[in-house]
Amino acid sequence: MTEFRPETRAVHLPQPAVEGSRPLGMPIYQSAGFAFDDPEMMGAAMGDPDGAFVYGRYTNPTVRALETAVSGLEGGAAALAAASGMGAINTVLLALLKPGDHLIAQRSLYGGTAAMINELVGRFGMTVTHVPENDPDALRAAVRPETRLVYLETISNPMALVADLPAMCATARELGVLSVVDNTFATPVLCRPLEHGADVVVHSTTKYLSGHSDVIGGIAVFADPELHGKVWHFATELGSAAEPFTSWLTLRGLQTLPLRMERHCANADFLATRLAAHPAVSAVHWPGLPSHPSYELAAKLLPAFGGVFSFDLAGGRAAGEAFMKSVRLALLAPSLGGVETRVMHPATTSHRTLDAEELARHGVGEGMVRIAAGIEHPEDLWADVAQALG
Repeated sequence: MTEFRPETRAVHLPQPAVEGSRPLGMPIYQSAGFAFDDPEMMGAAMGDPDGAFVYGRYTNPTVRALETAVSGLEGGAAALAAASGMGAINTVLLALLKPGDHLIAQRSLYGGTAAMINELVGRFGMTVTHVPENDPDALRAAVRPETRLVYLETISNPMALVADLPAMCATARELGVLSVVDNTFATPVLCRPLEHGADVVVHSTTKYLSGHSDVIGGIAVFADPELHGKVWHFATELGSAAEPFTSWLTLRGLQTLPLRMERHCANADFLATRLAAHPAVSAVHWPGLPSHPSYELAAKLLPAFGGVFSFDLAGGRAAGEAFMKSVRLALLAPSLGGVETRVMHPATTSHRTLDAEELARHGVGEGMVRIAAGIEHPEDLWADVAQALG
């Protein structure tokens, strides 16, 4: 390029080839688009989810590396990374549903998902039926000719109810209905829903997959490459794509996911067990406790019971607010899955858009507190929780 002027050479920087070795870390391809020598190849790439890289709204080498990695962990055929967890969920729902369709969803859902389903019902004339997450007979009874999709959460937010994925997904498949499972709380370390018959798995990669509170992202993993292609084409027009740097950060976090999940689960066990015996606590919602309604199913389905749980304080809303104002080590903060422990009040945060009837259906009480256990020393965490309880 020595024949070009400096102004031109500054724009067209050389791209060194890597030969004879490979980088230990995935490079960040911070490029909005890619140049071609062949116009036909460029045209073909714009319509092929597995084709050459052409434009960041379609995909990118760093983004695809994340998609390949998470798809491999989940045992999927292909994946689609998105700009947020809700971006992944909404991309899947909007790509697979149309006005007049019927959706079946489990009763206990993340508040953002519940709010989006309500939006679909109100805006597009869809209908929804809520069923228990472990009742295939109720699912069968709810199916209509216009039913297109069943939506489940491996471990629900915030009640930590465990879905009977083998039974529910098998029933959906038998009836010709797609099943979508949010596996954020379990991660592929604890559960791989595609192995239990799910068609699509979604994650907020903001949470455990990235694991360090510095990423907003989401991903959908597909069992069928054709279904992936259908959603990919829709996503390129929707504009929900992930970007390279956050994908790179998520790849970094992914490497320590199994180690972190082991500690998250152990700390949740430690705290939930002690809280269950505390006089200020009326109930603890964690599937590792024999008192939890999902205990037997969780023991069969999961190798560990997750790092998030909720508990109800006997003093109601006032007690919940007092607890959250009193914690010193745990952080009063949204989201979960980072290395630090967090507490929040679901009724006024994650489920704030739901009315009193909907909150009751989801099991969210005024005095409920959710804890996302981090990886700190468990005794330090308990000392903080105990002093906040008074």
